[in-house]
Amino acid sequence: MLIQVGELAKRAGITVRTLHHYEQTGLLLPSARSAAGYRLYNLADVQRLHMIQALAKAGLELAEIRGFLDQASLSLTELLDAQISLLDKQLRSIHTLRDRLVDLRTGLAADETPDLESWLQTLELMNMYDRWFSKEELQQLPFAVQKDALTAIWSALVNEAKTLLEQNVDVADPRAVDLATRWMVRLEQDTAGKPEFLTRLNEMHSVEPQMREQTGITAEMTDYITHAFAESRFIIWQRYLSPQEMAFTRAHYFERMMEWPPLVAKLHQAQRENRDPSSAEAQKLAENWLELFQSYAGTDPATQQKFRTAMQQEPHLMEGTWMTPAVIGWLQQAIGVMMQRRFSASNPSNTG
Repeated sequence: MLIQVGELAKRAGITVRTLHHYEQTGLLLPSARSAAGYRLYNLADVQRLHMIQALAKAGLELAEIRGFLDQASLSLTELLDAQISLLDKQLRSIHTLRDRLVDLRTGLAADETPDLESWLQTLELMNMYDRWFSKEELQQLPFAVQKDALTAIWSALVNEAKTLLEQNVDVADPRAVDLATRWMVRLEQDTAGKPEFLTRLNEMHSVEPQMREQTGITAEMTDYITHAFAESRFIIWQRYLSPQEMAFTRAHYFERMMEWPPLVAKLHQAQRENRDPSSAEAQKLAENWLELFQSYAGTDPATQQKFRTAMQQEPHLMEGTWMTPAVIGWLQQAIGVMMQRRFSASNPSNTG
């Protein structure tokens, strides 16, 4: 039996766009296509989707989930046991939430403001965050701690983006570029500078309809901001690159963009845990970073140096990247070790 992409998305409680993203990243590939070109999924695909969703709710990022599944280190039985344990924990949270609602109902019997619906929406949003972040993480997350103050700020940003979209303002327009820069800087601040928080918020927007309703941030809006923010970087890079180099960067910049946040999160963790830059794990991260960098910068050392020069001289290129001086310093050490090893391997007479 095969199921079409729309039906699978509906039954799984996710969007078709999410399934498309899973396909693009190699996480979940459809087993077949219909004569009309629709994606079709079989039993094994549905089982894999079940594992993806279970692991995501357990806190794993998509890149980690893919590696986890590729290793086939967890059986369906073990996964179900872990999921049952997680649901037991969620049931305890639900009982707590019910008690809160009972208290609210009692306190609002006099029909005082704010009304019950307003409180319910607030509590629902709080409960949604609880599904994705631990209690300790929520204490660090401005989105959850300063909700009232940040709601007004983000409402203004969303309305501004909506206006630009309605007016068909090009992503290269200075108004779009300015908004995208403010948006990304604000997002970096409101995720406490932690890329792992960003990846989870992105996932929340993808799989939680209520999140999209609360924020008003649509997929079209996110795409618009992403491209407008890229334009802010293109404006700078074109001062350093030749027309041919710039054309290559524009053509390839977005191809592997979704891989950056999980990688930056791993770099933060490695630096935070003070891991040895020469270790195998550190070297793997350095190789991954270089591979992504070369995907839009190319492999010519002269061109790559132009990007590095721009990064050193243009502070804006650091904004909205979640890269701190400490993380950059650790990464540079790891890359230095990697390049030295490559040089030694290609010039054995210079070793020893």
